[in-house]
Amino acid sequence: MSTTAELLKGAAELFPDEVVTQAHVRHLDLPKGAGRFALITLDNGLDHTKPTTFGPQSLANLNVAIDQVEKEAADGAIVGVGITGKPFIFAVGADLKGVELLKRHEDALAIGKGGHDVFKRLSALAVPTFAYYNGAAMGGGVEVGLHCTYRTVSKALPAFSLPEVFLGLVPGWGGCALLPNLIGADKAISVIIENSLNQNKQLKGQQVFDLGIADALFEGADFLERSLDWTASVLTGRTEVSRTEVDRGEAWDAAVQRGKEIADGKVHGAAPAAYRALDIIAAAKNGDLRQGFDAEDQALADLIMGGELRSGIYAFNLVQKRAKRPAGAPDKSLARPVTKVGVVGAGLMASQLALLFARRLEVPVVLTDIDQARIDKGVAYVHGEIDKLLLKGRVNQDKANRLKGLVSGHLDKAAAFGDADFVIEAVFEEMGVKQQVFAEVEAVVPEHAVLATNTSSLSVTEMASKLKHPERVVGFHFFNPVAILPLLEIVRAEKTDDASLATAFSVAKSLKKTAVLVKDAPAFVVNRILTRFMGEIQNVIDEGTPVATAEKAVEPLGLPMSPLVLLELVGPAIGLHVSETLHGAFPERFTVSPNLKAVVEAGKRGFYVYDSGKPELDPEVAALLKQGDAVLTEEQVRDRVLDAVAQEIGLMLDEGVVAEAQDIDLCLITGAGWPFHLGGITPYLDREGVSERVTGKKFLAPGVASVPA
Repeated sequence: MSTTAELLKGAAELFPDEVVTQAHVRHLDLPKGAGRFALITLDNGLDHTKPTTFGPQSLANLNVAIDQVEKEAADGAIVGVGITGKPFIFAVGADLKGVELLKRHEDALAIGKGGHDVFKRLSALAVPTFAYYNGAAMGGGVEVGLHCTYRTVSKALPAFSLPEVFLGLVPGWGGCALLPNLIGADKAISVIIENSLNQNKQLKGQQVFDLGIADALFEGADFLERSLDWTASVLTGRTEVSRTEVDRGEAWDAAVQRGKEIADGKVHGAAPAAYRALDIIAAAKNGDLRQGFDAEDQALADLIMGGELRSGIYAFNLVQKRAKRPAGAPDKSLARPVTKVGVVGAGLMASQLALLFARRLEVPVVLTDIDQARIDKGVAYVHGEIDKLLLKGRVNQDKANRLKGLVSGHLDKAAAFGDADFVIEAVFEEMGVKQQVFAEVEAVVPEHAVLATNTSSLSVTEMASKLKHPERVVGFHFFNPVAILPLLEIVRAEKTDDASLATAFSVAKSLKKTAVLVKDAPAFVVNRILTRFMGEIQNVIDEGTPVATAEKAVEPLGLPMSPLVLLELVGPAIGLHVSETLHGAFPERFTVSPNLKAVVEAGKRGFYVYDSGKPELDPEVAALLKQGDAVLTEEQVRDRVLDAVAQEIGLMLDEGVVAEAQDIDLCLITGAGWPFHLGGITPYLDREGVSERVTGKKFLAPGVASVPA
């Protein structure tokens, strides 16, 4: 059998670029005469923007620190051991960069065993152990604390989670076995399954304490001092720690069943991680931790060697890294300052934009529209939303007053935009209307002002074609709801110059949006792919496949909502308009569904009614549908839809709509809520063999979102 040190040495050789965490041991005398205490501090030597992680060498360092305190504990030289982190960070888990490099099942198994072997030594020491969650703790950072006898948490802790299932893993260093045995299966499932699949929802310090994960909660300012004082009280018997008894009866089984329902609702059986985690939690009911740790090791190794995790890491890297350095963006030094923003239109979309610009840029924002009543309504909407932020405690009274003061409206465009640096239009999606708006705006804005359009499908080049200075027009396409979806498609028209484009990217960054540069092609990226996807669903329904079969066919994709529920959210009229635009551009691939047209003409808001609380086909819509007699199976529908999407992506890459397939995935994840665990769409199409079947090749190189060759 390899020793832990040998296991970790072998793993470290596979990962030469690890950012190594040190485990510093220092000794102190506890208050209240409680005795000599050893404190281990996890620190990678970098500031809080580079959180502490556990790669193999980092685990080896912690192992050496435990060697030292183990001997001291055995010799009676210390009364306890504590573990904490550097300022603002406890530890954020395994280093995913190392996981990406693993090519063999046995190497993946070594990572799982290595973590377990080090962490479980904390619970085996001859003295009590204490974890002091002083800052952000995730994954292995949470788990190292679970192996301790006691835990304290800072009120200032901003983020605490077991995000593994979100990425395609299981909490594999004790989380699945220890957490339900500490706080009960139901609460553990909320943390491991529900929060993780809910876009990796984070817990705050108070919630960590309320769940019973931590035994004591202290203010952030003197957290360590208070924790050590509490430790002394526990060790001298002045403070007794009581915990709620865990229900190992039917409640445990009911919790696991609830977890399965959550997983089914989110991933529809299409991703294995949640189900593997639930199996381990179910088995942990008997309290046999060794069996639980062995099951975690196996699950971890299997998942590391599977495509889902690689897709999850790929998606994580897209959102964390590629999003911060947009491909093809001009040099940021070319960007011009933006000290005032104009918004043409005062409807819902325009008002949402005005609110966002005011909050993020903190510069004056002026709305215009065709009459004063609309302007007043738009400004009132923004002011009302700021009042809601105040009520929720998201801004204080002073900030709310300042933000309200920044947003105003004016009927006269010259007075509104005469000194604006950036003007965006959000008016009716009709080319003539938009051209007229831009002509009016160009006549009154300064020469340096950028003119942006929030069009979702129209040609930005054509929109700018009648202007004296078409070079300052740029597409700036937001996704609804504006406050929630991060994507911003930035469109370079034929004559857009670098300074205008650089300014657009600079503004996007200030707005905290994920900006992706796209070519001025019909419907850009997200709407083009979704329209092709929806169009194929619509086609099979029109040809004769029942609505329920067509909807169920794409469930394995684990999308946030079914196609027809999405259509309802977008609005059938907008869906029809975009499909007509794309049919005009690519009539051989994009159809206009007569049934969708009939639904829009009948004024229906969607295909479903929700009388029973669940979506059911609206009888009035069912009466409108005219279907053929070609009935497909779910599998045939799925093949049709995926083939269509793969063909469209292949064509978009050939046309240079974006720089690479990675940008398509980034757009779908951040603009359409496409599942993280799929890595967007291209890794899934590659993994299922669809890309090669349709285009003759994979979209991504081996190892990019798959196990390296």
